[in-house]
Amino acid sequence: MRRIAFLKALVALSAGSGVPGWAWAGDSLRIMIPANPGGGWDSTGRALGSALLQAGAFEKVTFENKGGAAGTLGLAQFVNASRGDPNALMVMGAVMLGGIITGKPPVSITAATPIARLTSEYNVFVLPTNSPYRTLADVVAQLKKNPASIKWGGGSRGATEHIAAAMMARAVGVDPSRINYVAFRGGGEAAAAVLGGYVTLGGSGYSEFAPYIEAGKMRAVGVTSDQRLPGLSSVPTLKELGIPVEIDNWRGVYGASGITGAQRAALTDKVVKATQSEAWAQALRKNRWTPALLSGAAFEKFVVDDLAALRATLLKSGLI
Repeated sequence: MRRIAFLKALVALSAGSGVPGWAWAGDSLRIMIPANPGGGWDSTGRALGSALLQAGAFEKVTFENKGGAAGTLGLAQFVNASRGDPNALMVMGAVMLGGIITGKPPVSITAATPIARLTSEYNVFVLPTNSPYRTLADVVAQLKKNPASIKWGGGSRGATEHIAAAMMARAVGVDPSRINYVAFRGGGEAAAAVLGGYVTLGGSGYSEFAPYIEAGKMRAVGVTSDQRLPGLSSVPTLKELGIPVEIDNWRGVYGASGITGAQRAALTDKVVKATQSEAWAQALRKNRWTPALLSGAAFEKFVVDDLAALRATLLKSGLI
């Protein structure tokens, strides 16, 4: 009887705490990262996992990487394997929406449950330090002469850096369909390709290239923001270079399909509280991510609107 009374007391305390579905001992979370290790989605997922642990939302967090097809391979696996699981999250973002539009996978983002947008990050274009090109203007001059001679390295087809490359080509009078874009499964692979000289220049979020820029192995030559970025004040925006292109790469998380409204609310509450932790604040500073928290119905509407806007941009850029 004493044990039953004790358990009832615990339930009462949980119900009155104002924290729906908060962690019980042994509560664990699975995070699907639909990209290979070393990229922006990977660092986002692992940073969020640490923040959730620090916030006391879960006792344990495990990760699974499944790269390919702009994250849509991981999306399909997540939807099929996690149905109805309230303790499952998947990292996603603008890149996945681009992959859905260009790749037309059998499973779309509507099969999962919107939880929250977390961050926004602008793309930076880099050259290896031993490149014969010194500036982005040098690259553009060669692009105009022979589009195929410039190899752009970045994430999957439809990624924001791919879209930016096509928009840049169009802005300088080059047919976007003629650009030589080499797609990789994540920022880590793209960085290796830049360092190895397999591509002319690379495009990705700053966090994925930061160690190499800071070590002097890469030279940042342009950013897709509307103004110069903190810590990269010497790097011009594309607009400053006469190329009217601005695009950002946001990242967020979705829950499993088939979870209840209450389970969605509880999971969202945990994610939001994790973004208020010191662990998350440190991740923002380290990676120079811009906080862009948006949850609930507002996030769901944002994804619908962004999908439509991205489709229009891809059509205009000649990618679909």
